[in-house]
Amino acid sequence: MEQISGAAEAGPRRAGAGPVEGVWRFAVPAAEASVPRTRHAVRDRLLAQGMAGVRYQELVDDLLLIVSELVGNAVTHAAELSPEVTTELAVRGGWVRVSVEDGDPYRPKALESDTGRTGGRGLLLVKSVTLQAGGICDVERTGEGGKVIWASLPIPRQDADRPEAE
Repeated sequence: MEQISGAAEAGPRRAGAGPVEGVWRFAVPAAEASVPRTRHAVRDRLLAQGMAGVRYQELVDDLLLIVSELVGNAVTHAAELSPEVTTELAVRGGWVRVSVEDGDPYRPKALESDTGRTGGRGLLLVKSVTLQAGGICDVERTGEGGKVIWASLPIPRQDADRPEAE
């Protein structure tokens, strides 16, 4: 059963204000159909929090790629031990953190590119996109014996849109 919960949205926003802060959780079955469902839920939430427009496009695209890879990995590799995958989206302090939790204790490693393989590069891609965006990512154990893989990316500052003076 899919559960989507989170903080209530804030009241009216000032023009030019940054994204509305909050934390939201999306719990879905560990099934292939959950990858696009989670990606769409995260996209809709990011837009609802004020991350629409050119200023945020690269950030949103990066986060959606990260969510797709992490949920896809959980569905592919952890479904046997984890019938449910939980994604958490947190917007606070100038950062957006997306994390995916499953019940499998195996701690994956980002594999280096191997031209002979057709897959297995999801975490390498997540790591690369995260670092290129100026963010950080990691894997942690949960209290229940599973793991959570997360990535935090900085939200572009409002003055980042203004051309630099020459």
